[in-house]
Amino acid sequence: MHPNTFSARYNLDKLVYFEEVEIKENARLREKQMKKWNRDWKIELIEKTNPDWKDLYINL
Repeated sequence: MHPNTFSARYNLDKLVYFEEVEIKENARLREKQMKKWNRDWKIELIEKTNPDWKDLYINL
């Protein structure tokens, strides 16, 4: 992994939440929207769909 990626910079090693979209622009808009959210809202969103914070990457 390139050391300048977001994941490497913050030592992230699990995928605990993702959304599937059909149109790239919708993904970009959703990402911008979620960046404005506070941490508690993001945690709540994760825990609604993945309460045990399991690594979802292995199931893709």
